[in-house]
Amino acid sequence: MHNAQFLIQAEKVDKLPKCGDNTNRTSKGALRLQIKEQIRHHFLTREFFLFLVIGCINTFNGVFLAWLCAFISPYNNLNFNIGYIIGNIIAYWMNSRIIFKENLTLSRYVRFFISYLPNYIIQNIIVIIFYNLLGFPSIVSYLIAAVLGIPVTFLMVKIFAFGRK
Repeated sequence: MHNAQFLIQAEKVDKLPKCGDNTNRTSKGALRLQIKEQIRHHFLTREFFLFLVIGCINTFNGVFLAWLCAFISPYNNLNFNIGYIIGNIIAYWMNSRIIFKENLTLSRYVRFFISYLPNYIIQNIIVIIFYNLLGFPSIVSYLIAAVLGIPVTFLMVKIFAFGRK
């Protein structure tokens, strides 16, 4: 090995963290700070607050519509899905107009609908668990499902449907 190559290799070894070095702790601290900043950036905002308000309105819409469907259909899981889909259309209108101040377009609605799919799956699983398996009242199951899907849905809507980082 030439002297220059040996010196380069020695420099690389010197830069490796040593036993008892605080570099690892520092990088963990930096990672925690970065995570806190991301949480603050996405969730401690006017957009998220409005999303929660609209989410409450939309939850009421979806639960109310599912409850109304129960007068026509004895299938509570189907009723939940009907309320969810109609509520999703109303939610798109409110998110577009109130939170993100965007025009309504079919392509954006398709992205909005797709961004709700993880939430839809999560909520259906929760309804199946709480209503079908645990025997909770249907209205309580719908509410639990709505609350647990909020953070995932907000990020999907904000980033995927409306292109905000």
